Amino acid sequence: MFKRILIANRGEIAVRVIRACRELGIESVAVFSEADRAALHVRAADYAVAVGPSPARESYLNVERILAAAKATGAEAVHPGYGFFSENAGFARAVADAGMVFIGPPPIAIEKMGDKVEARKLMAAAGVPVVPGSPGTLETEDEVRAIAKKIGFPIMVKAAAGGGGKGLRLVEHEKDLASVVRTVASEAKSSFGDGRFYVEKFVKRPRHIEVQVFADQKGETVHVFERECSLQRRHQKVVEESPSPFITPEMRRAMGEVAVKAARAVNYVGAGTIEFLADADRNFYFLEMNTRIQVEHPVTEMVTGVDLVKAQIQVAAGLPLPFKQADLAQRGWAIECRIYAEDPAAGFVPAPGRIDTLRFPDGPGVRVDAGVYEGAEVSLYYDPMIAKLATWGRDRAEAIDRMRRALSECTIAGELTTNLAFHRWVVEQPRFQEGDFDTNFINEEYRPDALARGEDPVRLAALLAAAVTAQRSQNHVAAAPAASAAAAKAGSVSAWKTLGRLDMLRR
Repeated sequence: MFKRILIANRGEIAVRVIRACRELGIESVAVFSEADRAALHVRAADYAVAVGPSPARESYLNVERILAAAKATGAEAVHPGYGFFSENAGFARAVADAGMVFIGPPPIAIEKMGDKVEARKLMAAAGVPVVPGSPGTLETEDEVRAIAKKIGFPIMVKAAAGGGGKGLRLVEHEKDLASVVRTVASEAKSSFGDGRFYVEKFVKRPRHIEVQVFADQKGETVHVFERECSLQRRHQKVVEESPSPFITPEMRRAMGEVAVKAARAVNYVGAGTIEFLADADRNFYFLEMNTRIQVEHPVTEMVTGVDLVKAQIQVAAGLPLPFKQADLAQRGWAIECRIYAEDPAAGFVPAPGRIDTLRFPDGPGVRVDAGVYEGAEVSLYYDPMIAKLATWGRDRAEAIDRMRRALSECTIAGELTTNLAFHRWVVEQPRFQEGDFDTNFINEEYRPDALARGEDPVRLAALLAAAVTAQRSQNHVAAAPAASAAAAKAGSVSAWKTLGRLDMLRR
């Protein structure tokens, strides 16, 4: 087993990996930018190393600085979390070339599944069902029109290297084709440095369902059941659950078998996710593979009892999977809400800022994965996630009741705006409670003024009181981060122990 691991990430996922390391008796190394000097993951790790200015490209996405931090601290392995370098084959190779272990799949698997067009071809060859569409990448409007006439409108035009809802557009009528093709090509080039795109048949009223897969270095491959991810805004997930209220036991079995087949087709190792679209008739099609741990992994852990992050580390160390397919079962129901610093009333735009008052819920069946604390700043430089709030129940109704209760107990106030009111609105919707939704649910049902009408006046009064209290104690709350910032100017993180010439700390 590894003695020390560097986490090449930040926020709640870095804290999550640090906790897994601590349970395994492994020392953890955090990296941080200028904006994150007082961040929770820096405080939680055994060591922490500064890697550059606030912009991610100069710090968290700087290969040389990340690897230098790993070498200087004697890290034997690097965990990328999700985002940043987690699906970057070049980074995985650089880690290996530096004599360390990349806690993730082989670089060749990342490359094969990272190119969505090539992944479609590979999956089709392996017998995995794919959505009808273009056999390869396209370059012109005429090529798109020819495919569209063959498979019929509506269609989706997608960036070959896309992700996060970018480079993705629906075309319902031929008259809109030209403008959409130009938009996708331009967005793909600016967002991913790759202007290629392809076409798929649009699946009407689709469910977005993903299957967790896991494989070790001995070739043992299993699935860890499904997650329902259809509640999305701007093609990005905001609420997830496991099991899915949509699929049948027969469909679950078939999807699991197909997901394992897909992972084996690329000789996969570690944790990965096969994402599917399912239509109203429960036909399902391969969408893409995420070659990393997912944001929504807690719901799988809550219904199976499997620690996916610890298993990642164990498999990367060469150990066999700590479970077989026959050992795995779903027990109860889990739901996760992603709590962001964003403004639902303004189209879910990021709304970061200082957190003056923070109260997370607890109690039976509640889990909070967070990367912040009271007095922390949600930075404008990075993804504005505050926390992931998950609840477990013996059945879906109890999980929803617990989520309703947990959301009512959660208070986040300060200079930022959050989507808490939006989540409270979601769990009260009849269609959500009945499990009758698809990826269009938020677009169809949500109206910004619904949140104002649904807010509890007693809760608003409590929040105002909390804000007043926070304002009165602002100087006291700000003292620790201010001290850390002052110490940082002298080349150290805080008053904690400085080792050698490195900007490093140890608790």
